[in-house]
Amino acid sequence: MSAALGAIVPLIAAIALAVAIGGVLAWLLPLLVLAVALVAVFVLPAIRFRRWRYEVREDEIDIQHGTFVIRRTLVPIRRVQHVDTETGPLQGAFELASVAFHTAAGETEIPALGRAEAEQVRARIARLARGLDDV
Repeated sequence: MSAALGAIVPLIAAIALAVAIGGVLAWLLPLLVLAVALVAVFVLPAIRFRRWRYEVREDEIDIQHGTFVIRRTLVPIRRVQHVDTETGPLQGAFELASVAFHTAAGETEIPALGRAEAEQVRARIARLARGLDDV
């Protein structure tokens, strides 16, 4: 959805430019923008979804993601300062939420989980981080 919304403005701009320039060749730009938008909306999300992984272990959170370059992030549980869930308007429409956990180095997010799963993940990370404080 966000890719589709992000493609609307460039497509409208390309169409406006083609109308202003006129001629058959001017319409190649909107067609190119449309082709890129279709790839961004229908192909790339499937690739990202297949490559997205996360696992919450007793001592670390392991996140793997990427489209063409795969990035793997390991966050030690002992470094987690706080954790929260977030639901924006677009996520709310699909009953989704994101889990964000914060360390001194910044924020890391696990996006687009079902709301119940997001709450379970948040509670597990909070419990594991709190457990280390109690030791």
